[in-house]
Amino acid sequence: MTEVENNMSKVSEAKVKRGIRPVGTNKTLLGRISSFPQFGILVVFVLMIAVMSILSDSFFSYDNFINVLRQSSTEMVVAMGMTFVLILGGIDLSVGSIACLSGTIAAGVVQRNGFNTFESLVIGVLVGALAGFINGFISSKFKIPPFIASLAMMSMARGAALIYSGGVPIAGLTPGFINLGRGHLVGIPVPVVVMVIVVAICWVVLSTTKFGRYVYAIGGNEEVARLSGIRVNLVKVLVYVICGSAAAITGILYTARLASSQPTLGQGMELDAIASVVLGGTSLFGGRGYVFGTIVGGLFLAVLGNGLNMLGVTSFWQMVVRGAILLIAVFLYEKGQ
Repeated sequence: MTEVENNMSKVSEAKVKRGIRPVGTNKTLLGRISSFPQFGILVVFVLMIAVMSILSDSFFSYDNFINVLRQSSTEMVVAMGMTFVLILGGIDLSVGSIACLSGTIAAGVVQRNGFNTFESLVIGVLVGALAGFINGFISSKFKIPPFIASLAMMSMARGAALIYSGGVPIAGLTPGFINLGRGHLVGIPVPVVVMVIVVAICWVVLSTTKFGRYVYAIGGNEEVARLSGIRVNLVKVLVYVICGSAAAITGILYTARLASSQPTLGQGMELDAIASVVLGGTSLFGGRGYVFGTIVGGLFLAVLGNGLNMLGVTSFWQMVVRGAILLIAVFLYEKGQ
């Protein structure tokens, strides 16, 4: 075992002594299941599906299931990037604006410059990665709080998108580009396929790589991680690059689905992403988070919104319900630690 891994092990042992037990320490099957981090939200999720199915005949159907997956897929991608950031102990308020900027530029190079779909996708993701790099570099190199750095980027990226587009939608996109948001692959919507790929990559990185362990270590105790030999600033920058890239993919998928870039795209996206991640059990203070939990949280919000729409609940009341659920979830998770 290397010195870094040995020190990280000591951090984990310290957490156990403070009462943060790993999943599966209970001997009984029921105890192991109930100690699972997302157990509570899973129970509520299943109950919600049962109630919605009773109240609406069309809720529990294949078409609606695909619709929910399609609607949640884009939000899930950006939530994966936010999962990295929150585990690290940071926050990114600029993901909505980065999504708008990346989608706008991707649409622009297709419509104005004649780039093909793949080239526009690469350019859009690179724009998001660059914005994420700036966020990470500023917050780590100059010790500016991530809240402030990303808040500044939120304004700059939105302004850059408006300057590039002239404040008007960019339409006339190619069928190949539009298929990114509306097309199907072996009967499955393309955004859902992209979501599965992104989720799989994030799970592998966080669960099986040294980089993933470094992210958890920095979120748990940055100073201990630094003394253990981890290049903290580099990891921080890479995490924000990941988050920016995820936001860019989301923005491109949204733009393709709308068949045009929209200056207002992504407004409020950062709040939805944070809500999905926190509902899934990721701590706002860093050091604890789960890819599977983010999936559960994202699907929970998607199913909730879909069910409330079917029941005719206005968007105003939906906002109240979502906010209340998020507040309760944070309270219960933090109280249990």
